[in-house]
Amino acid sequence: MASIGAAQSSSGAAPADDPHVWLEEIEGERALAWARAENERTLGELQADPRYRTFHDQALEILQASDRIPLVSMRPSGLYNFWQDETHVRGIVRRTTLESYRTDSPAWETVLDVDALARAESANWVYRGLSCLPPEERRCLVVLSDGGRDASVVREFDLIEGRSVEDGFSLPDGKQSFAWLDEDTILVAREWGPGTMTASGYPFVVKRLRRGQPLDEAEEIFRGTREDVSVTPFVLRDAAGMVHAVGASRGLDFFDREYTILREDGPVRLNLPRKSSLAGLVDGRVIVALQEAWEAAPGLAFATDSLISYDLEEWKSDPNGARPGLVWAPGPRQTLGDFATTRDQLLIAVLDNVRGRAMAMNYEDGAWRSRPLALPQNASIGIAAASDESVEAMFTVTDYLTPSTLWHYDGATGAVETIKTTPPRFDASGHVVEQHEAASRDGTRIPYFLIRPHDMKLDGSTPTLLNGYGGFQVPMVPSYMATTGRLWLEQGNAYVVANLRGGGEFGPDWHQAAQRRNKQRTWDDFIAVAEDLVRRGVTSPRRLGVVGGSQGGLLVGTAITQRPDLFNAAIIQVPLFDMIRYPLMGAGASWIGEYGDPSIPEQKAWIEGYSPYQRLVAGQDYPRPFILTSTKDDRVHPGHGRKAAARLAELGQPYLYYENIDGGHSAAANLRETARRLALEFIYASKRLAD
Repeated sequence: MASIGAAQSSSGAAPADDPHVWLEEIEGERALAWARAENERTLGELQADPRYRTFHDQALEILQASDRIPLVSMRPSGLYNFWQDETHVRGIVRRTTLESYRTDSPAWETVLDVDALARAESANWVYRGLSCLPPEERRCLVVLSDGGRDASVVREFDLIEGRSVEDGFSLPDGKQSFAWLDEDTILVAREWGPGTMTASGYPFVVKRLRRGQPLDEAEEIFRGTREDVSVTPFVLRDAAGMVHAVGASRGLDFFDREYTILREDGPVRLNLPRKSSLAGLVDGRVIVALQEAWEAAPGLAFATDSLISYDLEEWKSDPNGARPGLVWAPGPRQTLGDFATTRDQLLIAVLDNVRGRAMAMNYEDGAWRSRPLALPQNASIGIAAASDESVEAMFTVTDYLTPSTLWHYDGATGAVETIKTTPPRFDASGHVVEQHEAASRDGTRIPYFLIRPHDMKLDGSTPTLLNGYGGFQVPMVPSYMATTGRLWLEQGNAYVVANLRGGGEFGPDWHQAAQRRNKQRTWDDFIAVAEDLVRRGVTSPRRLGVVGGSQGGLLVGTAITQRPDLFNAAIIQVPLFDMIRYPLMGAGASWIGEYGDPSIPEQKAWIEGYSPYQRLVAGQDYPRPFILTSTKDDRVHPGHGRKAAARLAELGQPYLYYENIDGGHSAAANLRETARRLALEFIYASKRLAD
């Protein structure tokens, strides 16, 4: 992606009046020298604060705590966990048994030591996960990234013996996806040569690669187009590992996809709606998740956000002639949060007014039947692990002030029990959580959570950070605020999470209400929440700051350029910022479905109306922002953050900028880098809002 970004930045699309376009050259000598100089200035100021070392050490203590919950994946050979701490900076993959895992001190066996591998190969490896071949799950493909980029290398690994497979599958560095077909065959989408990557920088050609076969001999089985976002292979299996369908998914844009089943008698394109996804196979039923309303046949209609299913044998015989039935549909203010399958159950986690509940579902006597799970109320519930080989699963339960817990679920009995609990990381006794609503510009009620001191005076004096996202149907749900609690709330401050349109808190309709030409609604919602906080006396513009990353970084950019009078601090993490050039930078072209295409005059008009880079103008004072990004971020190009800082410098406006050389889109490649980032952010927020 570095070469893609460099090539794009030197294209004829660069506007003549943009003096900072040279900062889009990711690894350019001049650009990196500029970033290092900015880092030196920012670190010199923030790390000189007497609170910095305390904040850093407190954050690192929490992040590396040996008693944090080790989340696991459930495999036939045991429970597997990826673990990082002060000894294992890059991390280890380790395993234990369920019996041992239930104890306070599980006996772990190291399977893969990423630190040792990086030392042996003099490489900057960041672990990205394992994909294992069912049902045994012994042969796995391990994914390793150089410095945290989305691009990665893939190697075959024996999970039982804990070693690389000699002469096993090996895919060189690149943006790629893959799926196991059988022990000697994988399906791969990657760059196969010139002209095989989309404008978004992702592959659109899928090939079948057999064991021992060089890449240039792999057999092409599916081809999308360069105009797609990406193409990925898939294999539909049952709990026993039997393959029932092989195919490819074309990402037409970030949200719309098209599925094709590759059969011996020829490819069959499924007649599913474009906003839908194949979700799995359980109880002899093929599960599909709908992200839009669909009339499958006359008199057979399904609501947005529903789960539907097909009889497997009928579907295999005639995928487009099979008749679907309803599994689950949302009620008012509900949305599907998460789902997973066990050997014979479908597990669902639901958001109900941004609070979670969960249920187990079975297909019995020609109908789906649900059973609610007795998990805590008024909290976020996530499916942490599920096993296709058994009836067991694990759920996480969390909220803002209560330490997270891990629950074990036995599908045979329906019993749930707590098996792990996070010890308190901060004193939450002085804070309470409230849910309020603000009226946006068009009158829509926008909910938000306020975490505040219980004895807070409503005189506008409380330092407050307002967080939001509002894009790509991603919900902002309650979760335990371990480091934020220690570094911010314990100081007597407040924190707010806004549930903006564009997000996924209330399903696809909530998201689609603030897409493309209507994206301004997201920014209006955020400003409305900020104004409501001031109106209630929670805080004041002098004490109010905003924070967000990626799409949330764009959100913060729009907030301070549209209402600079309303805020005194802005933490802008790995942001989009130049929305006129965003499709030409990094993976930006893949997000046209969210924002629109600035190469089309009509769409450029609505994008230019809010693009923060273009709205930074002379004669206006902005709250001094802290901009953070990563050189290795090959998703959101670091040029966005770089150019924002350079434009502020050009205008004589104060700012802070920090670019982590590693880290990818998370802006941190390990726990130490995360602790540094958190300490820098909360020192900045304290200086701007509390001092």
